[in-house]
Parts: sequence; structure tokens; C-alpha cells
Amino acid sequence: MNFATPRTVRRVPGLPLLPELTLELAADGVGLFDATGGYRSDTPPPFWSFVWPGGVALARHLLDNPALVAGRTVLDLGAGSGLVGIAAARAGAATVTAADTDPAALAAARRNAALNGVTLSTSTTPVPAEVVVAGDVFYSAPVARQVLAFLRTTTAVVLVGDPGRGYFPDHLFERLAVYDVPVRHSLEDTERMSATVWCRRATSSS
Repeated sequence: MNFATPRTVRRVPGLPLLPELTLELAADGVGLFDATGGYRSDTPPPFWSFVWPGGVALARHLLDNPALVAGRTVLDLGAGSGLVGIAAARAGAATVTAADTDPAALAAARRNAALNGVTLSTSTTPVPAEVVVAGDVFYSAPVARQVLAFLRTTTAVVLVGDPGRGYFPDHLFERLAVYDVPVRHSLEDTERMSATVWCRRATSSS
């Protein structure tokens, strides 16, 4: 089943907390695993077709605080839909690369960037950058280990949006801001979540 079809994806102008952005996202009645045949399927779930609270919070923070990325090279790690990278580009980043292991996510990130009048480079692996942004990437132990392994290799400023996922190492980060984010009940089993934007501590070894 091709998830990116008119029946399952719709263009959403004015996202929660992000009225200035537009994305192609899963239609209201579509669940995360509807296109994969179930949780245990070998087909990766289309994380890119939803907005996640950590990403929304981080995108809002970048748009409200453009000095964090303006004129700098940015890597959107685990980019998914490209939301955070798009926000960085709109905030004046010199260049933005969206990195994700799922080619479908990278294709979605390019489409969404075009919808918002910005350009993203894409890569299946992380690339060097002055600022690394990561929205809601600490959702499982294996992914958290991969993210932290990469962060140990970079001296970049690291900004993370996270809604309290169990694998986020908050002791390595400093809190910058907290946002109350509307979410899909079908994804999070609630209507709203508190999501925090963090910056890696300067003395952290990850």
C-alpha cells in the first residue's frame, strides 16, 4: 500500500502552534500502522506523515528565536516530515539538511519544503553542521542509542524537542522552553502534551 495517496494524505495549512506552516500529513482517520500491516510488519511505519509534539515545540521555538540558526548550517536529525528543518530554513539558516533513514520521509521533507517556499538538502546519514536539531527522536531505546552515538561525534550546538519520552537523557541538556502542544489522541492517547525544547550542555560528553 502506498501511503502517500490522496485518500490517506492531505495538505494541512496552519498546524497547531505553527499557523505559518503547511505540511502534507496523514488524514484524520489514518493511523500510524494502517499502511504497514501492523506493528510487527517489516515495513517501517510512516512517522513522517504525522507531526509529533517534540518537533512542533522545537519548530515553534526556532521560528520565535531565529538567532539560534540564522546564518548557520543546520542538520535536521531524524527529520521525518521535515517540519523542524523547514522552520530552521524559515528562520534564516544558511543551509538545512534533512537526514532520515526512510527514503519516503526524505521525499516528504522535500515536498513539504516546497510547500513552504524553502529548500532542504536530504541525506540518509547525518552530515556536518553548526547546529543539529532533533524533534521527538528519543522514542525508543535503539533509536536513542543511535542518536546519542552520533551526538558524541559532533561539536555542534544540539537543540532537541521532547515531550517526556522515556529514553531522553535530560541530564545532558539544559531546558530552554516548554510548550503546550495539541496532539492526535489516536497517537498519544491524550489531546495535549507538554513538550520541552532543550540545548545540549556545553560540558556534556553525551
